[in-house]
Amino acid sequence: MGEYQYYEFTAVDRPLTGRERAELRSLSTRADITATSFVNTYEWGNFKGDPRTLMERYFDAHLYLANWGTRQLMLRLPKHVLDPATVAQYCQGDSASAWTTGKHIIIDLHDEDEDGIDEWDLDGHGLLTSIIPVRARLAAGDLRLLYLAWLRCVQSEEIADDELEPPVLAGLGTLDAALTAVAEFLRIDPDLIAAAAAGSSPAASGEPTATQLRTWVAGLPARDKDAILTDLITSGDSHLSSRLLRRYRDEHRTDTPTPAVARTAGQLLATAAELRAGRERRDAEQRDRDWIRRERSAAAARQRHLDTLAVDQPAAWQRVDELIGTKKPREYDTAVQLLVDLRDLAERDGDSTSFRNRLAELRTVHARKPSLLERLNRTGLET
Repeated sequence: MGEYQYYEFTAVDRPLTGRERAELRSLSTRADITATSFVNTYEWGNFKGDPRTLMERYFDAHLYLANWGTRQLMLRLPKHVLDPATVAQYCQGDSASAWTTGKHIIIDLHDEDEDGIDEWDLDGHGLLTSIIPVRARLAAGDLRLLYLAWLRCVQSEEIADDELEPPVLAGLGTLDAALTAVAEFLRIDPDLIAAAAAGSSPAASGEPTATQLRTWVAGLPARDKDAILTDLITSGDSHLSSRLLRRYRDEHRTDTPTPAVARTAGQLLATAAELRAGRERRDAEQRDRDWIRRERSAAAARQRHLDTLAVDQPAAWQRVDELIGTKKPREYDTAVQLLVDLRDLAERDGDSTSFRNRLAELRTVHARKPSLLERLNRTGLET
């Protein structure tokens, strides 16, 4: 396979019309197109469409994956649920940018493999499905994706070392499955995330209960309730529930959004390097411990094997003669291994002289078997 490119677009807030699907079909005759998605894989050639244009006109999420190291994720949300000014605080480079179009803001997250190593076992199917929940979380006020986007820029060295971090969101130390999928897809350094999480307060515990929400709604001013009901009936806003949950969380927020002292990008990178060095040192120490444990286990097993052999050494020597007598290469190998065991047993028990004498006799008897002698020499069984 020369190349692999995977394109997937998803419509969340509304299905595509028949006319829109026909317009998309004109861009690709091979794509799988439904009322909510466009998926195509290329092993040669390129996609004719412009992903930015498709996001502006039709879709709410896009994922692109290429085997030469390029990865891209786009998310579109209404501006009334995600403030462009807030997004601008975090999306500050080529790896994380955003633009507005009509009533929407589109976030564009990008990673390019700096080493340029081709990946041949890629499969984009299912990746966007694992990531798409972050969009609803963004709409509901969970902005941790934006901080991850800023870290992607830091990792790509698009942020100056002395640049202060934007407001740190709670819960960076406990990323959910969708945010973890984003971090893995964009190859954000886990040590950099851990460094950032050190300045992040714990996330609020769980979702509000039905009782808590009923109590909150009951206490809302009448004009707010009227506005909510009117929107529910007339606006068709699929994000109404997310907006209300966001309002509830904002009114019940107990965490502080930023650490006492904002850190710089350089400080975070330095902390990440320290964490990485510590982790690698611990990993190396664990590998050493594992190696020692395996060596001790192997040595103990070896001693048990020699103990068994010591019970009847004459039978072992007789077995050597029988194996050599077959004149078969495979049996020669077995005989030589048994001789190695007898040598090691003799060295352990202080009887090396006796072993060497018997080995010399064996070599004399079988002096016309060059294949056997070669095996003995190769294994170090010399008199």
